[in-house]
Amino acid sequence: MTGKTARIGIDVGGTNTDAVLMMGVELLASIKKPTSSDIQTGVYAAAKAVMEQANIPVGQITDVMIGTTQFTNAFVERKRLTEIGVIRVALPATTSVRPYTDWPSDLLDVIGVNVHYVNGGHEFDGREIAPLDEDQIRKVAEDLKARGIREVAISGVFSPVNISAEERVAELVREVCPDMSVTLSNEIGRLGLIERENASCMNASLSRFAGDVLDGFRAALEELKIQAPLYISQNDGTIMNEEHVRRYPVLTFASGPTNSMRGAAYTTSHENAIVVDIGGTTTDIGILVNGFPRESSVPVDIGGVRTNFRMPDIISIGLGGGSIVRQREDGSVTIGPDSVGYQLTERALVFGGDTLTTTDIVVAAGRHQIGDPEKVKHLEKALIEATEAEIHRLIENAIDKVKTSKEDVPVILVGGGAILVSRPLSGASKVVIPENSGVANAIGAAKAQIGFEIDRIFSYEELGRDGALALAKDQSREGCRNSGADSATIDIIDVEELPLTYLPGGAVRVRVKAVGDLAK
Repeated sequence: MTGKTARIGIDVGGTNTDAVLMMGVELLASIKKPTSSDIQTGVYAAAKAVMEQANIPVGQITDVMIGTTQFTNAFVERKRLTEIGVIRVALPATTSVRPYTDWPSDLLDVIGVNVHYVNGGHEFDGREIAPLDEDQIRKVAEDLKARGIREVAISGVFSPVNISAEERVAELVREVCPDMSVTLSNEIGRLGLIERENASCMNASLSRFAGDVLDGFRAALEELKIQAPLYISQNDGTIMNEEHVRRYPVLTFASGPTNSMRGAAYTTSHENAIVVDIGGTTTDIGILVNGFPRESSVPVDIGGVRTNFRMPDIISIGLGGGSIVRQREDGSVTIGPDSVGYQLTERALVFGGDTLTTTDIVVAAGRHQIGDPEKVKHLEKALIEATEAEIHRLIENAIDKVKTSKEDVPVILVGGGAILVSRPLSGASKVVIPENSGVANAIGAAKAQIGFEIDRIFSYEELGRDGALALAKDQSREGCRNSGADSATIDIIDVEELPLTYLPGGAVRVRVKAVGDLAK
């Protein structure tokens, strides 16, 4: 192995932490361990384990890719969030619907309601609503500073059409508060003030925690004497560098399922398929389109907050390897949604526990050898058959929900819970379980590319269609290159045009996505 380089991929889930060490296309080592409460310890242990298993010295590690649910969990559980300020650039408009409309009260108790309106913003055609009052903005910044607030979200009316107001407000805030962490809504969300503002507030509330998490990851690598660059998975199936994650932690939301989907595509060479990722607690189902997760086309609710930033189109159901099985008096069964989770090896019957799980059922059916099969020999055949039937019914129903046509399509099964599927699935033209499917999420992280997306409003009347698309593609390529991609490998993988008929000047929303391999 001398002279060769290697890459570590780690996916930190709620139940398990999976890790792989890959050298080029070759998988040299993989592990699956229960997630620790201390994420730094877990990352350290996972990276150390795969290096020892593969007998690879730290000097050969060139990159480390980590996928994590830390930021999603923090927001949903209302933990590790920071009190923030909100500046809406809109007066004299938009006062009828305030920021934080319909937010859960327990969430507002954590992040506060420090809302300021200032003059400015733009009409739908890019014209000013009102000029910025710079003295007014400086006073707002002074107020935030006096309150000890270090994170602020700035949202302007129609800022995706004209970003100048948000950018100038940010400059003025930083003049007064040089250490202020600023989130601009035009960089996070899309058209739709309330949802875009919500997304920017979510991001701001997580920014300090993002720094803590990344510092923990880096400390774990330094303890191992790994000096390689660190990248974090984002929710479109690509990765971003540390600086980008510190600015945009919300872009990691739902990155776990997308890692699994990218891993499924990589290990099977299927670029268009349904991926069923069965973990310890939940099953996530999504669609691969040209090798990347299909994006949701509707606003997404996260932790009780409606947002419109980029999210994968994923359906989650309460089915996993640790899901608890209960039998009714009539002989029918229920599965989950509760699960023994990371306590599977303590609470499942096959491991000497007292809780009947789906894993016990597949062992009792003779499908797999896990734990002690003697401990489930007493389970009745009718119970086993009813449970297996319910497992397949739940998965088939979820597959039907994500399909866009009645035609059968390939289905790829990944995740440690893929052992639950033991027969053909309705709606699937074929069922594929790739080699190393249990760590597909970590493989997806390890083999991820750098990605960058432009989502802007262009005037086709001013630039022409060809000119606007060329500009958007150039901006997307430049962003991808600046994020660490090798220029020679950058490809445009998606172009979407949405004419905005209510805007003058041939206004069109253009979304262009570029991806490329990491620069050497």
